[in-house]
Amino acid sequence: MDGSIAAVPDTATVPDASDLVLLSVGDVSVVVAPTAGGRIGQITVASQPLLVDMPTEDADPIGWGWFPMAPWVGRISAGRFAFDGVERQLEINHVDGAGGSSRAHSIHGTVFTRPWSVVDQSATAITMSCPLAGALDWPFEGMAHQRIEVEETRVTCELWIDTDDGRFPAELGWHPWFRKPDHLEFAPTAVYQRDAFGIPTGELVEPADGPWDDCFLNSQPVVLHYDRQLAPEVTVTSDCDHWVVFDEPADATCAEPQSGPPDAFNLTPHVVEPDSPLRRSMTLSW
Repeated sequence: MDGSIAAVPDTATVPDASDLVLLSVGDVSVVVAPTAGGRIGQITVASQPLLVDMPTEDADPIGWGWFPMAPWVGRISAGRFAFDGVERQLEINHVDGAGGSSRAHSIHGTVFTRPWSVVDQSATAITMSCPLAGALDWPFEGMAHQRIEVEETRVTCELWIDTDDGRFPAELGWHPWFRKPDHLEFAPTAVYQRDAFGIPTGELVEPADGPWDDCFLNSQPVVLHYDRQLAPEVTVTSDCDHWVVFDEPADATCAEPQSGPPDAFNLTPHVVEPDSPLRRSMTLSW
């Protein structure tokens, strides 16, 4: 969840054109930025861009493209959690509020501002990897991997976390910034109650009407409807059962499939072990 952003250090540099990878088939093109968090910068169907415009100069890495989140999603409250009886403190990279009411967190994982290594690439697909350790004092060894493939009517992303050493809590997901739809078709079954700084308390309640900056339980596609000739319906599907929807901005809506909720490490997280990776997929179709 993204509201009340006051400061996000570790700003990623917008990549040079020479660092971008273009995937294309027919009249569909996908711009991938491996050096800027392994994110998709733009998806264009004929002449219609589906995401908010890529920035032309250094920008808040939270605010553009379609980036992967790992090994956690959203905020870890105050950057603190316990696992296997050991207390952990992550580096802070996000502040909510201001003055006496401010509160600091660790947000969106360790890989969305870092360069990913290209493992394999073709005209229509790319596979990349990034180590989880090496940022925000993440204490566990492991790797994030993703594969992006473009077809004539869809883009499919697979994201997974694995390790050869030990076990650790983990969640993963995606954070796409879609152009603002005229209407959002969304039917969640429950929503996490939030504290004053947007952190899920673990209690599930009935969803209310938007606008939203919330984490929902949802197993159905989310459809963005547009009054335009090209790609009038954009459908997001995933095997994730948690979704954050952030539709408060006037120019964008984020529909974010996730394996678990924000602050999952302080609730009930997934656990990655050498023989038990965490894997999810997401498809965008039109």
